[in-house]
Amino acid sequence: MPRVGETSTIEIQARMRDINAGGHVDNVEAIRVIDEARLRFLLRADGGVLRRLPAGVTNLVASQRVDFRSEMRFAGFQNFEVIQWVGYIGTSSFTVQSELRLPGGSGAAVVAESAVVLFDPATQRSWPITDEVRADLSVYVGAPVALRDRPA
Repeated sequence: MPRVGETSTIEIQARMRDINAGGHVDNVEAIRVIDEARLRFLLRADGGVLRRLPAGVTNLVASQRVDFRSEMRFAGFQNFEVIQWVGYIGTSSFTVQSELRLPGGSGAAVVAESAVVLFDPATQRSWPITDEVRADLSVYVGAPVALRDRPA
């Protein structure tokens, strides 16, 4: 898939709770992995993408689209690899594009697009993205993931 800008690659250790009775990674757990990677991408202690948000302003997922592309069989001690970037930046929201991959897999097993709204609890309103935060997000702007109802 063609992309522009940087991507963030985060590895997350697979856990026994990630599998279901059929021996494959449960769909809910795959979404949990994507959510954990998104939080690390945006808020990691060493300088996440949202490092310049003012204290108190938070990020909320407003919607999430997920397409499961292939079965994910559980293998002990494997790491999930989640590649993420920004697909769109609006006035107070943006989208995070995600590809979840397995070691040795051929392509993304799961793709997702999460719409994230910046929110100020003090005012109970969305928080307008400043030029500084927009610049940080812009480094990661690329083409959106190909969802089933969206052409690649």
